[in-house]
Amino acid sequence: MASSSLFHSTINPLFHHHSTSSSSSSLTPSLNSSSRITSYLPRTSRIQNLVISPKFSKRKFCIKRGHICRSALDEVSFTYSSETEQSKAELIGSLKLKLLSAVSGLNRGLAATEDDLQKADAAAKELESVAGPVDLLVNIDKLQGRWKLIYSSAFSTRTLGGSRPGPPTGRLLPITLGQVFQRIDILSKDFDNIVNLELGAPWPLPPVEVTATLAHKFEIIGTSNIKITFEKTTVKAAGNLSQLPPLEVPRIPDSLRPPSNPGIGEFEVTYLDSDTRITRGDRGELRVFVIS
Repeated sequence: MASSSLFHSTINPLFHHHSTSSSSSSLTPSLNSSSRITSYLPRTSRIQNLVISPKFSKRKFCIKRGHICRSALDEVSFTYSSETEQSKAELIGSLKLKLLSAVSGLNRGLAATEDDLQKADAAAKELESVAGPVDLLVNIDKLQGRWKLIYSSAFSTRTLGGSRPGPPTGRLLPITLGQVFQRIDILSKDFDNIVNLELGAPWPLPPVEVTATLAHKFEIIGTSNIKITFEKTTVKAAGNLSQLPPLEVPRIPDSLRPPSNPGIGEFEVTYLDSDTRITRGDRGELRVFVIS
């Protein structure tokens, strides 16, 4: 998640028919090829999605009214693709819940311990493995919208920059991190990180609430990677100072940017559906978003 030098990284049931009854059918074809098997299957809609999974030996079997039987020496297993897909969807739902449970209560990662980081990473890897690779060229429409960040492993460093330099939290200038969002427009290629912050002020002055919008443009690299290029940062006061006009922070010239903050970032989308997104940054940061 690239940004300005101040907020750069803040912002798919197996059914077994095991009949033990002896075969009485006169249909005893040789199973030398799958084409001979399918020639005996009834042409009914309910077995169009039949997938025969085991390796058949050269033994006799029978087929009665769309059911595949076996002799005492053979076993046949098959699944219906629709049932398999349903089972996969249920597993994905369960793993999503497991991940969300693992990151809940961690204050978006700011309160995460090393054990918390490992549990969150393991839960994310389980979900990523079952769901399979993301193809943004096919599912780019799922990126559209306003996403709420609920976890970032980078925040465990206690700085808003994660593994990159960033302002500290709770030190000389206390900074309280509020909600963090990503606003993505797939038509205009806009990619904005929106960060709500509370800046501490010397007593007796009240803290200052601001919303920083870090504007980027994005492009898809390959099938699952996104490259974002920083454009500008706009700060808008909230609360009692909400009437003040927004302030555009001058952009640091590229020649003066530190190597750790080049204004360009890249991350991989490792899981994506209609309401949940997982990304892994160019420095290994794990982030979890939900649609807002």
